[in-house]
Amino acid sequence: MNDRFAIYENLKTRRTSVAVIGLGYVGRPVAEAFARHFDVVAYDISQERINHIKSSSPVKHDTVHFTSDANDLDKASLYIITVGTPVDELKRPDLSQLISVTKTVAGHLHHGDYVVYESTVYPGCTDSICIPLLEELSGIKCGADFKVGYSPERINPVDTEHTFRNTVKIVSGVDHDTSTMLQKIYRHVIQADVVCASGIRVAEASKIVENTQRCVNIALMNEMSRLFSQMDINFSEVLDMASTKWNFVDYRPGLVGGHCIPVDPYYLIAESARLGLDAPLTKSSCSVNDGMADYIVRSLLSILNSRTSCAPHKVLIMGFTYKANSDDIRNPAVAEMYAIFTAAGLSVDIIDPHADVASVKGTFGIELSAVPSPLYDLIIVTIGHDEYLELDEDYFIGIARRDAILADIKGIYRNRISKIGYWTL
Repeated sequence: MNDRFAIYENLKTRRTSVAVIGLGYVGRPVAEAFARHFDVVAYDISQERINHIKSSSPVKHDTVHFTSDANDLDKASLYIITVGTPVDELKRPDLSQLISVTKTVAGHLHHGDYVVYESTVYPGCTDSICIPLLEELSGIKCGADFKVGYSPERINPVDTEHTFRNTVKIVSGVDHDTSTMLQKIYRHVIQADVVCASGIRVAEASKIVENTQRCVNIALMNEMSRLFSQMDINFSEVLDMASTKWNFVDYRPGLVGGHCIPVDPYYLIAESARLGLDAPLTKSSCSVNDGMADYIVRSLLSILNSRTSCAPHKVLIMGFTYKANSDDIRNPAVAEMYAIFTAAGLSVDIIDPHADVASVKGTFGIELSAVPSPLYDLIIVTIGHDEYLELDEDYFIGIARRDAILADIKGIYRNRISKIGYWTL
């Protein structure tokens, strides 16, 4: 490889730095992992986030510089982009953050630099949108003057078993030398294997397929749950029985939230439409999962109205985040459930020991309650926070009215409830 692109030695000897751009649930652990081996500029536009990370990061600040000043990016030669790629209210891909940060990087790009995208995108996005934008605004050419790679993020927030450093990493580049160099750099940071895809489009597609597969499998379980409920068959027992076969994959029904499963398939759907193709299985799977909040609320309202006579009913929802023991409130179906219940005239309290009250208020306009305010006709536990796992039936009886229902979305209390009405998927 041309010495001008031999970035690995410069990083090892700390003659240059890695810039990690976007310090959310993906970017922060990436920055902290790289800071254990190289000098890092950890950049985010939010000074509030920078202040929080500075005060809580376990990484020594002599190897990482947390900043919201874009001028600090000039210290780097390897730019790793980890900003969000959500969908808008119409489920269309929203690349605004990706485009904005690409423009920022282009303003600091020099000969011999590398840009690596970890944000989830549709296959072809890096080639068709990101690289042309980098070239246009920097005035230099990809391949000849700077290199671009793509390495799909696989971080699972709050998962202490499958971390950035011990999860197999996929890398790709605009040419073989770029892929090889990125493999060498990531291998210095990651304990697991680092594998090279044949090209950027393959790496982009691999991430979309990972999450679309999960979307489809969860949708199948959600559809079966609804079907067997109508047949008065215990679907949890059905899955337990089916799981006794060695090749059965034990997906479970439930609400779908977060930044991957409810989002990534829509990038594939949009690209399929652009190519004049249909994606009926993916679209129907998204539709099934997107409809689960409404299905749960309508099912519970039907049961509630048949069991209790007092009105209006009072509901407690325990859990707002999409993932246990996380503060991640992205795409929570709980907000949709809240809207349906309140539109039906019910009074709804929501508690969650992990969700940030101000963030929920600012994003969804919903006021979280600090503690329950009994008595309730319906109690819904949506997530398996540690604080909820050991609650016993007496706790729920103590905050419930007569003929109340406990809706256990995750099946946490299955076979532990006998004195209060119980419902699960």
